[in-house]
Amino acid sequence: MADDTGRGVMRRDVLSTGAAVGGAALLAGCTDALGSAGDGGDGGSGDGGGGGSGSNSYTVSMVPTGEVSFDSVPESVTNYFPGYADMAVALGHGDSITSVGIASRYHTDVYDELDGVSVDEGSLTELYQGGLDTEVFYSLDGDLHLIDPNWLVNNFDGLERADVDELAENVAPFLGNTIFRRTDSWHDYRYYTMYEAFETVAEVYQETGRFEAFQSFHDDLLASVQADLPPAKDRPNGLLCFAAGDEPELFYPARLSDKGTSKKQFHDLGISDALAGSGVEGLSTNERGQVDYETMLNVDPDSILIRGHETKTEQEFRDTVLSFMQDHDTASQLTAVQEGRVFRGGPIYEGPIHNLFLTERFAAAYFPDTYSGELFDRDELAGIVNGEA
Repeated sequence: MADDTGRGVMRRDVLSTGAAVGGAALLAGCTDALGSAGDGGDGGSGDGGGGGSGSNSYTVSMVPTGEVSFDSVPESVTNYFPGYADMAVALGHGDSITSVGIASRYHTDVYDELDGVSVDEGSLTELYQGGLDTEVFYSLDGDLHLIDPNWLVNNFDGLERADVDELAENVAPFLGNTIFRRTDSWHDYRYYTMYEAFETVAEVYQETGRFEAFQSFHDDLLASVQADLPPAKDRPNGLLCFAAGDEPELFYPARLSDKGTSKKQFHDLGISDALAGSGVEGLSTNERGQVDYETMLNVDPDSILIRGHETKTEQEFRDTVLSFMQDHDTASQLTAVQEGRVFRGGPIYEGPIHNLFLTERFAAAYFPDTYSGELFDRDELAGIVNGEA
């Protein structure tokens, strides 16, 4: 859809898809053509460089959407997942973000600690308005949809493969992979770790140098933290679950052992899954079972991580949710409640900036005798994000 200046047509000219984004086999995750299937695919990152018709053109490849050719760095990007938006911010391209799926799940407060790093939340369109409509994609008229199209097709009633085909043809190509969790039965194609996806996004924005500086910063932090972790046998396990409200009685459990970017900090800190061997399944698109305090008591986890409370401070969470559990007849019998190891569970969607702060937060929460205060240099990180490093 072109506006009166022809700007929309120009964008269509500088971006093209090397593989048909919406073809039935592609959107279904055809593993023969697009890479390894299953939960293990943690190989190399997307391929950058080469291709295209212009002298400055380049291509970027990612499963399941295949190759996308660029004649210039996209200036307007339609996002659903806040983790990918956070990657754009980390690469100095926060002004390219035009949308997120659910605004309340994009936690931008961490940027307040980084001088010169911000995103204009008020300018972001919320894609999910009780559902999804293709018209919002037309109205955004982005240069790129940084979204796994399979996520759209498999999670929203009324959005068909043909709609994604139409958007790829008439608006902009898709590039992306659902990385925040790894429990969807339809996701039978390659998964990417946070930093594999981040590297691919860096290729989109032509910011490989900034990505490498950021990755080095992350690796240094992780090496420093992990060097002081107690032995594995002395690290607590955790029960990860979702429960909104200040007086929760029922919880949607998630498997801490499952892969996915939303659990990276727990894996890095060696927090094991309290539900291992319990027979309790984890929350996914296909499994929405709930557990109560009686079931929790049978497991009696060392710690409990409750998602759905990221808008609270830690003290607000303790004054509401933990206080309720301490006064509850059954919940008060849980070891985690008695020892005060009930924490906000972190965001559902996280990117590399989020992850640094979450690693710091949970290191201090789980091992307060070892870690406290700031575990990384905010000014150094801001310098990397701002391109000054």
